[in-house]
Amino acid sequence: MLASPLSSITDLLGQIVRETLVSDQRPGSPALDDDLHEWGLTSLNMVNLMLAVEARFDFLIPTSELHPDNFRSLRSIAALVLRLNPQPASLLIES
Repeated sequence: MLASPLSSITDLLGQIVRETLVSDQRPGSPALDDDLHEWGLTSLNMVNLMLAVEARFDFLIPTSELHPDNFRSLRSIAALVLRLNPQPASLLIES
């Protein structure tokens, strides 16, 4: 059975968040609705996270979407990806 696009996207986003945010002080991965600020999200690493999402999903996030609410959790980032990238699932095959 194939995973849903949301599940596949959030799994990949979990990897990106771990690489971008998680330090030795907070091992593991955030849950789908965890507040990423509690995982160390700052304005600087929000930019790094945004760049990593753009690179992995091959699209640009418009300035109007660069709002902390869009990067609050894995679920909110996944919603942003699905809203802005018409075919994110095709990129998951390459992962």
